[in-house]
Amino acid sequence: MRKIWHNGTFHTMEKEGDAVEALLTENGKIVATGTYAEFKGQADHEVDLKGAVLYPGFVDSHMHVIGHGEKLLRLDLSKASSSEQMIDMLQNADVVEDEWFIGEGWNENNFPDQKIFTRQELDHVMQAPMFLKRTCRHAAIVNSKALEIAGITKDTPDPEDGIIVRDDNGEPTGFLKEGAMNLVLQHMPEPTEAYLTRALEKSINDMHALGLTGAVTDDLGWYGDYKKPLQAFHNVIGEQKKFRAHLLRGSGVFEQLMEEQAAYNEPWIDPGEMKFFIDGALGGKTALLSKPYVDTPETSGITVLTDEEIEAQVKLARKYGEAIAVHVIGDAAVEKALDVIEKYPAPNGKRDRLIHVNVLREDLVARMKGLPVILDIQPVFVSSDFPWVMDRLGEDRLDWAYAWKKLLDRGFICGGGSDAPIEEVDPLLGIYAAVARRKVGETHEGYLPEEKLSRFEAVGLFTTGSAATIGKDDVRGKLVPGFDADFTVLDRDLFTVPAEEIVEAEVVMTVVAGDVVYSK
Repeated sequence: MRKIWHNGTFHTMEKEGDAVEALLTENGKIVATGTYAEFKGQADHEVDLKGAVLYPGFVDSHMHVIGHGEKLLRLDLSKASSSEQMIDMLQNADVVEDEWFIGEGWNENNFPDQKIFTRQELDHVMQAPMFLKRTCRHAAIVNSKALEIAGITKDTPDPEDGIIVRDDNGEPTGFLKEGAMNLVLQHMPEPTEAYLTRALEKSINDMHALGLTGAVTDDLGWYGDYKKPLQAFHNVIGEQKKFRAHLLRGSGVFEQLMEEQAAYNEPWIDPGEMKFFIDGALGGKTALLSKPYVDTPETSGITVLTDEEIEAQVKLARKYGEAIAVHVIGDAAVEKALDVIEKYPAPNGKRDRLIHVNVLREDLVARMKGLPVILDIQPVFVSSDFPWVMDRLGEDRLDWAYAWKKLLDRGFICGGGSDAPIEEVDPLLGIYAAVARRKVGETHEGYLPEEKLSRFEAVGLFTTGSAATIGKDDVRGKLVPGFDADFTVLDRDLFTVPAEEIVEAEVVMTVVAGDVVYSK
């Protein structure tokens, strides 16, 4: 069906300030841009935007789509602003006896007392085995029942890639970091295809309502056999529920995916890079730094893989002619990644994906410039991590901390993501954080204000930037003839409203391939 979209503002994202008066679309593509007078009478249907503002479809460049759905289905502890509130939420939660209870997203940095609960304190809440994921998902707290099921005692050694936090007597406190969580997770039942399908459908419905038309997502490798999450994507996404999903392929299932020639469903579902982790997160002090944490000088973080294992991961991807997607938050983790990427370059025409890059150094940035890499950055981390992260890093490392402006100025391809369910998936929160560099409601000039992005740069992270990270910048991310007709329509202009109004914008309509998938 040929459609005219008119009576609104249309930001093409070709260059700053570029806008048109109307669009003509057909068969899921933009046919022409121009004026309503030019197109009138050329279409079967007209869409009157009634003064709304239309952008290329917003895309989240790094998240966990199924994980976001799970968060919506489970108890969301990220809403707790104090330790007392967290306990109250747990005490009032629905619990099924003898079934695992899973909570999502607690963050002690949001609590005035910065309390991390012990297993004994959790034991007073419920007797069912409990697994509560920290917001970063690089740590969790569990109760005594969970430790008992996992066989974790005073005599259990720390795994090579993790830490079992212990009290002064050497007894496990219930706080598990990185690979230590797997000691418990392996005893939890694997989710069914039906459950994953339900979580995925809930997730995409929510993202459509928030204006998202697609995402780069890390879900293959988290739920046992890759066939279950992959089938969930096939069950939900397609002509009936349109959404663009670029699936990173976890290193644990990557070779099986390649050998079995797993099927995708382009243009809705396409295969992405091979994903693995090198370090953890700054919140749990497991991000790998080249110098110790200022507020905890006894640690510099941890690496979840040895140097030999990192090299083996990259060689595995190269064996199949693929790029890598690697989680690197600390500067020492970035250095390890670059060492191996330089030794085993990305295949011709492909780019390696560096995810997060929160802490960098000038020498690392210079090395990155010589490589075909793209960067997944999460502007909303500024809202969550400051000001406490400044105490963690110290003055000497702030020059290249969360340095989105300098990275763009250096010419790096950067895509904007949320890392949901770690953070809220709403792209407006990310755009606001990139522009204001502060939490919603704060009025100061922003944290490291020299790193503020312009409105055009911030929106670009979720449009042109995200499209470029998956090599689709020739068909997505702009309002240009021949490009996909994926649109995010808001009730106000993000380029002109006061910064605080960015997060107040409402989604009027979300459009994928010319079809309205959400309407207010």
